[in-house]
Amino acid sequence: MTFIGAIASVSGASPAATAAASVLQAGPVYSSFDVPGWVWVAFVAGISLLLVIDLLIVHRKPHAIGFREAAIESAAWVTLGLSFTLVILWWQGGLAAGEYLAGYLIEKSLSVDNVFVWAVILNYFAVPLKYQFRVLFWGIFGALVLRAVFIFAGVALIDRFDWIIYVFGAFLLFTAFRVAHHRASDIHPENNPVLKLVRRIVPVSKDYDGQKMITRKSGRWMATPLFVVLVLVETTDVVFAVDSIPAILAVSREPFIVFSSNAFAIMGLRALYFLLAGMSERLRYLNYGLAVILGFVGLKMIAEDLVHVPTWLSLLVIASVLAVTIVVSLRADGKERVGGEDHVGGNHVGDE
Repeated sequence: MTFIGAIASVSGASPAATAAASVLQAGPVYSSFDVPGWVWVAFVAGISLLLVIDLLIVHRKPHAIGFREAAIESAAWVTLGLSFTLVILWWQGGLAAGEYLAGYLIEKSLSVDNVFVWAVILNYFAVPLKYQFRVLFWGIFGALVLRAVFIFAGVALIDRFDWIIYVFGAFLLFTAFRVAHHRASDIHPENNPVLKLVRRIVPVSKDYDGQKMITRKSGRWMATPLFVVLVLVETTDVVFAVDSIPAILAVSREPFIVFSSNAFAIMGLRALYFLLAGMSERLRYLNYGLAVILGFVGLKMIAEDLVHVPTWLSLLVIASVLAVTIVVSLRADGKERVGGEDHVGGNHVGDE
């Protein structure tokens, strides 16, 4: 029973008020459906097959991924993720499809910040470009497993404890404040406690040995720096999962929708990394846009017993915030670049 329903029942309110309270007590409507075991098996097998094809066929030989290749692969993954909306629409209808699309957009937008953190880590360890794909591949594989655990745990908590919704909402508001004041330059891998723990427990070689995570030197097994990078990548994903899973649970409570939207958004992160890794300065207002999205879903969670925000409105808000953030960021960067060129040109003329 919700807080409002309890008050109505105790206070002996009028029939009209009681009816209104019962409507509120029913809460927002989320899609809910039974997913046969074979569907789960088929879906997991499908995304596993896509990952294997990506690793063993598309990226069979280690090489530096250029902008054009990254753009093509990103477009392919985004198209695949968005197209799955049609599958959900055909299978379960418009409400479920809207929840999937909202979840996909939330996860994709929050993942961009994760990409910039990866860039800091890979640059700090000077990972050769041709080996970066392999470490990110295993990072994505581990992320899928971790997200599945977080998703089912989150749904189970909500089903058992109604009040946990308010905890998730408050946490998202706190996270929104933190993200608004966060910069990629604030990340210092050398101070990461996980890195210090790994180096204390596992002997780490100074040099890379191709794409190997473990190598043998002077008769001794040692982890390579690539293994340390993988551990840090997985650690950052745990941190980001703590933020993103509650955010998606604000728009859907159906485990299959939450997991599938996460899976398709995450699988395209490697290509997105190679596409955006050097654009952290150009997307200067991204953290503010992400903060607005997290704040919106946090408030949606806290106030859902009073006001139910329909899925289409959530989609509109999320898409609008992303669009405005990107446009404003790129325009500000363009003006700064033009202004800098004019300034340099003016000084040059004066010097002459």
